[in-house]
Amino acid sequence: MSNRGDSSVPLLAGRDLVKAHGRTEALRGASVELRAGEILAVTGASGSGKSTLLHCLAGIVRPDDGAVVYDGVRLDRLPEKRLSELRRTDFGVVFQFGQLIPELTAVDNVALPLMLGGADRAGARERAGEWLERFGVRGQEELRPGELSGGQAQRVALARALVTGPKVVFADEPTGALDSLATEQVLTALVHTARESGTAVLLVTHDAQVAAYANREVRLSDGAAVPAEVAA
Repeated sequence: MSNRGDSSVPLLAGRDLVKAHGRTEALRGASVELRAGEILAVTGASGSGKSTLLHCLAGIVRPDDGAVVYDGVRLDRLPEKRLSELRRTDFGVVFQFGQLIPELTAVDNVALPLMLGGADRAGARERAGEWLERFGVRGQEELRPGELSGGQAQRVALARALVTGPKVVFADEPTGALDSLATEQVLTALVHTARESGTAVLLVTHDAQVAAYANREVRLSDGAAVPAEVAA
């Protein structure tokens, strides 16, 4: 049963998550909740488990213990095929270096998730172009990632993550490789678009200035989540 219409119920929640990489415990009972339309920053020192938490919540890896609940469904118990479908439809993911496909143009990178979902190429490219315009990179449609600046490439990655109309965007250090001006441009575009569309955003960062763009912040320490002050 869907909980999307009830703002008191989290859209996504990780409860008592435990995850180890070999002998290293990345998560030790971490719990976090994300509501529809909320921008949540997950902060912490390098190695605190931030990326592991994001990967568990996005269904990229399964926790060793604990539960991940998305829209009333145990995400950690779903088969891989269903998880892949959710990552194409309900989830968008942005990494630090964008991970654009170097052989494809900017517009085809953004159009790709739509085509994988069954859209025709012409319609997908048209919609992708609209999203590139929203993120301020109109005019670079036919450039390949290597021909874009770091800030432009990351805005293309954000457009790709949002083009399918996801319910949740997972952004893992999305500005970690950018200068201060590009960081501001990327975050402003992300926050504006997310709030306009009602998309929830889980923003992983070690930078307090980046975290300030969020509605709320939790800090990871020794693999556990600690509430932080509400961002302005």
